[in-house]
Amino acid sequence: MTPQKTPKLDRKQVVDAALKLLNEVGLDGLTLRAIAAELDVKAPALYWHFKDKQALLDEMATEIMRRMTARTAEAGDGWRAGDWRDAYLTTMRTLRAELLRYRDGAKVYSGARFTDTSYAAGLDASLRLLIDAGFTLTAATRAWYTAYSYTIGYVIEEQAMAPNPFDGDEGYDVEARAERLAAHPLAAEAGRAMFVDFDEGFEQGLALVLVGAESLLVD
Repeated sequence: MTPQKTPKLDRKQVVDAALKLLNEVGLDGLTLRAIAAELDVKAPALYWHFKDKQALLDEMATEIMRRMTARTAEAGDGWRAGDWRDAYLTTMRTLRAELLRYRDGAKVYSGARFTDTSYAAGLDASLRLLIDAGFTLTAATRAWYTAYSYTIGYVIEEQAMAPNPFDGDEGYDVEARAERLAAHPLAAEAGRAMFVDFDEGFEQGLALVLVGAESLLVD
């Protein structure tokens, strides 16, 4: 049976409701049935707009990307000045901040297939800035995608281990970990670097990625 279209419902309403509900229940609790209840419709109504949960997740990731792109433009001093390093760092910091706005945001975003081409202009601008600075297209792509992948991966771990602002979970117990690893003092102490100050950890890791990107510049 073909799902019946609900006139009052559109794709944006579904996505907005899904992102709101994501913050309440997390990715594991985000079901089409729960979203339908949030919108006060029957679950089959959602299938008019999204054929399955993955299609909805792809659209949610695309909406996160749109919002991130808008914020990157607002914070784009490096773009205006033609400073590729500043623009590179700003883009990744903005991506991290946007993913952290949503519970399990990085998991939703990771591996998603964007549903439109609204990302393309920003990607073109990023690559053009790197190419103008002396990167080949391949090197510019590697430099950008490595930082992009680092940022998403870092936030996946951060959202799994850090205190959770959405449900009050205190995060990974670093002291209990250290006690378990008492026979391995360096590994025990490393936990305080990995699982305590995620802002500092992200910035130091991003600085390492930047050094790697700089090594790809054409002499």
